[in-house]
Amino acid sequence: MARSAQAASEDKQVSQQNEENLKSWYIGSIDQGTTSTRFLIFNGLGVPVASHQIEFKQMYPHPGWMEQDPREIVESVQTCIEEATKSFTEMGNSIDSIKAIGITSQRETTVLWDADTGEPLYNAIAWPDTRTQGLVRELKGRKGADQLQDICGLPLSTYPSALKLTWLLLNVKEVQQAYDAGKLMFGTIDTWLLYDLNGRKDRNLHVTDSTNASRTMFVDLHTLEYSSEVLDFFRLDPKKILLPRIVPCSDAEAFGSLASGILKGKKITGCLGDQSAALVGQLGFEPGMAKNTYGTGCFLLYNVGEKPVMSTHGLLATVAYNFGGKRKPVYALEGSIAVAGSAVKYVVNNLKFVESSDKISDCAATVNDNGGCYFVTAFSGLFAPYWIDDAQGTMFGITQYTQQGHIARAAMEATCFQTKAILDAMEKDSGHKLTELAVDGGMSNSDLCMQSQADIINIPVDRPVMRETTALGAAIVTGFAVDVWKEFEELKEINKEDRTIFKPRISQEESDKMYRRWTKAVEMSKGWLNSDSESPSQ
Repeated sequence: MARSAQAASEDKQVSQQNEENLKSWYIGSIDQGTTSTRFLIFNGLGVPVASHQIEFKQMYPHPGWMEQDPREIVESVQTCIEEATKSFTEMGNSIDSIKAIGITSQRETTVLWDADTGEPLYNAIAWPDTRTQGLVRELKGRKGADQLQDICGLPLSTYPSALKLTWLLLNVKEVQQAYDAGKLMFGTIDTWLLYDLNGRKDRNLHVTDSTNASRTMFVDLHTLEYSSEVLDFFRLDPKKILLPRIVPCSDAEAFGSLASGILKGKKITGCLGDQSAALVGQLGFEPGMAKNTYGTGCFLLYNVGEKPVMSTHGLLATVAYNFGGKRKPVYALEGSIAVAGSAVKYVVNNLKFVESSDKISDCAATVNDNGGCYFVTAFSGLFAPYWIDDAQGTMFGITQYTQQGHIARAAMEATCFQTKAILDAMEKDSGHKLTELAVDGGMSNSDLCMQSQADIINIPVDRPVMRETTALGAAIVTGFAVDVWKEFEELKEINKEDRTIFKPRISQEESDKMYRRWTKAVEMSKGWLNSDSESPSQ
């Protein structure tokens, strides 16, 4: 007994010492999103101690088009690193205590640059951009189109990077010239940031991680290598286009280090797509675990384990995370909703109902329900599980009774209804029904929206206090590469305290009735785009 008590005391002392160490070890996390960039510094207990965030410009040159300036994105990252680190040191912390830097970023958004100059050849085409609708219709008729999803997990749609690259090759002279000369460099935002932050041509670092690579369509999900069959389908010559090397998300050497700035020399040891990062940040390490992130779009990832599951119900197969080393890659089923927080911004900026996005819940709370109003927010067509390219934003059930609050509520409920459709599809694909949904992202800050979500899906919704789970996920993969953590078990208490559970407050029958009306509204939103419209390339 004495020896047992002594052992317990020693274990407690070791645990306390480990906790003290974790409090003094820090990880920097670059979170480069669709509309804003932030840099957070976490301690080893997963607590953010300093951060800085700025928004950057979105460009909409034509209806359905969405572009970003690659240079401005890099500048926003550099500014956030500088400002957050200044705050960190002003608290009395040392830069030396920051062990490494991680990156998580918007996925699919495509950047092309010249290998000789290191300069972008066009604006970044953002993931919600729909200029390739005509091209998608054309490619669906090409031989081999029906086999692509079995290889890469993604359907032919305006969403993946492959379509954006193809459009740029067809429509931008400078891109075609660089391709013909064999000096066209391709990347998603993670690759562009790593190239630039490492000093561009000085180091010529051209890499991506397997989660971001899996969003391009170019990668065979089973091997995590570029598929010659897919490249042939898109008529790309691998000798003419420079594709980034694919590496695991957590790596002590592959991602280089910061070439300049206040954290010059700090190693970058983690990189993964934003939705994968959120799953890691929610500690979704076991098959059957899922999370839903309500950002500009909304993305539900469901861990399916170490083998990819190809959906037959409108979902995507993707890499969930890949820690490398002795750990095998883990895959997920994903439901992607193009418009979530951007619908809130539409109500704020276009309809002028409220002054800022954080007031949308107050507006929606002025009424008790949606008043029969349903808003299909198909600003970029409809993504999972529908994949309707010719749908456009449509509102149904408007009467003289309809008020601003009804429309505001309908805008938020649109994401909740699409989440319900995705969960139904996931149950069919996986054979398992979720009993609870973990949530994060900007819209999850709204109690009204999360209560609506629980009512519509008829299962509890679990929201953490610290909702920067995307940045936390990047910090976790980064920390594993430098031995801040070594086992998932060490993370089990991170961000677990004081979570809010929203339980359904309406009956299953009432929920089903609302969902039937939503489904009818989706059917009526189809075909608003002229089916004979051509892509600018044709």
